[in-house]
Amino acid sequence: MEHARCFLHTIILIIILYVSAVHGGRHSHQHRRLVLEGGDASTLVSDPSLSFENVRIRNAYIALQAWKEVIISDPHGVTTNWVGSDVCNYTGVFCWESIDNPKERTVAGIDLNRQHMAGHLPDHLGLLYDLGLFHINSNRFCGKLPRSFLNFKLLSELDLSNNRFVGNFPQVVLELPKLKYLDIRFNEFEGKLPEQLFNKNLDAILINNNRFSSNLPENIGNSPASVIVLANNKFTGCVPSNISERLNELVLRNNGFDACMPETIGKLKNLSVLDLSNNRIKGKLPVSIGEMVSLEDLNVAHNMLSGKIPERLCSLPKLENFRYEYNFFVNQSHNCSKLADFNDRKNCFRGRPEQRSKSQCKMYLSQRLNCSAFRCNQPPPTTSISPSPSSTPTPSPSPSPSPSSPPQMAPAPSSQPVPTPSPSPTPTLPPSPQSAPPSCDQPMSPQSPSSCMSDQPKSSHLHSQSPSPLPCDQPKPPQSSPSSGENHL
Repeated sequence: MEHARCFLHTIILIIILYVSAVHGGRHSHQHRRLVLEGGDASTLVSDPSLSFENVRIRNAYIALQAWKEVIISDPHGVTTNWVGSDVCNYTGVFCWESIDNPKERTVAGIDLNRQHMAGHLPDHLGLLYDLGLFHINSNRFCGKLPRSFLNFKLLSELDLSNNRFVGNFPQVVLELPKLKYLDIRFNEFEGKLPEQLFNKNLDAILINNNRFSSNLPENIGNSPASVIVLANNKFTGCVPSNISERLNELVLRNNGFDACMPETIGKLKNLSVLDLSNNRIKGKLPVSIGEMVSLEDLNVAHNMLSGKIPERLCSLPKLENFRYEYNFFVNQSHNCSKLADFNDRKNCFRGRPEQRSKSQCKMYLSQRLNCSAFRCNQPPPTTSISPSPSSTPTPSPSPSPSPSSPPQMAPAPSSQPVPTPSPSPTPTLPPSPQSAPPSCDQPMSPQSPSSCMSDQPKSSHLHSQSPSPLPCDQPKPPQSSPSSGENHL
C-alpha cells in the first residue's frame, strides 16, 4: 500500500511540473530544434520489428536505448526492463500528454535518483525534448553535460547532484528557458560562476560542494532565487552586499571570504537562514543585523569577527540558533545564552570558560582594521533578469526546495516519492556535510581555509590534495549525500 501511494505521488509531481511548463510553451514547441552530434532523429535506427504509438515515443526509445548502452554499472537493475516500445513502463520514466497534441503521450520526466548507476549522458538524450523534470541524483555519472540538453525547452527541474560531473559551470544550463530549480551539488565542477546564472529566473541555486573559485559575480543580487547555497567551494573576496531582499536562505559556509560583513545586511527582512561560518570574515557584526526580523538560523562561527554582538540580535523574534564560537567577540547579550546550542567558546569574553588566551585576544584586537580597504561596496550592475533568446513567457513557478534535514540519499521512484519542493521552505540550518563523492576524474577530499589562530580546529572541507583517481564504475565510499528538495548541505 505504501509503495502504491509513493508511486502515485511521483506521478502527480511529474504531471504538475509538466503542465506548469506547458503554459506559455506552445510557441517554443513549434520552434524547438534537435541538437545532436550525430545528426537528427532520422539518422538513428530503432528496432524495425517494434511498433511505436507516435514519433515522440520512438525518439524516446532511441534516446533511452542509447543511454542504456553507455551505462556501465547498474547494481539495482533499473534498466533491466528498458526493453520494447512501451517506454512509458520503463523504470524511472514517466509519460504525459504532449503539449501540442493531448492525444499523444510523451516522456515528461526522468527520475533515477539513488540508483548508484555509472556511465555518462549520451548526446541522444536530446531526443527527449518534452522533459519537464530530470532527476539523476546520487549516482556515478561522469563527464560533461551533452550539448543536446539545449532541446530541453520545457525543463523546470534539473537535479544532477551527487555524481561525478566535471568541467566548468555547464553553460547549457543557462539556455534552459523554463528552468526554476537547479541542483548540481556534490560534483567536480570548477572555475568561475558565470554572471548569467544570476540573471536567470531561478527559484533555487544549489551548487555547494564543487570546486568553484574566484570572487562571486557582482550581479548576484539580480537573482530572484529564494535559496542560494554556495558552500564548500573556493570562493574568495567580499561577502555579497547587494543581495535580493526576496532571498530566504543564503549559505556561504566553508569558502575563503575574507572581508567585512556589509552594513546593508539588515535590509534582508525575509532571510531566515544565513550561514557564513568557516571563512575569514573580519570586523564587527553590523548593528543592522538586529533588524532581520525573519532570521531563524545564523551561523558566523570560525571567522575573525570581533567587537560586541549587537544587543537586538539575540532578541530577534524568530531566532532559534546562533553560532558564533571561534571568533574574537568581547561582549554578548544575556539573551544569547538562552538560544539553542549556545556556544561562546574561543572568543574573548571575560569570565567565560574556554576562551582564547589574553595574549591572543590582545594581539588580534590591537590591530587596526579598515573595512573600506576591501572595496566591497561597489555599485552593483543594473542588468535585469533576461530569459534565454528562445524562451517564451515565464511559466508558473516550480516549487522551491524545503530544507529540513541533513542530506540523505535520494529516494528511488519505486520505493519513495520524488521529494516535492515546498513553495515556502521552513529551513533548519544543516550540519557540516561529509566529504563529497569522488568524480570519474579525481575524488574530492577538500579541507577548510586556514584559521588565524593555532588553537582553532580545522575542518576537512576545502583545498586538500586529492587521492588517486577512481573510475566511474567504482563504488563510492559511504557518505551523506543530497536528495532533491531536501536540505542543501
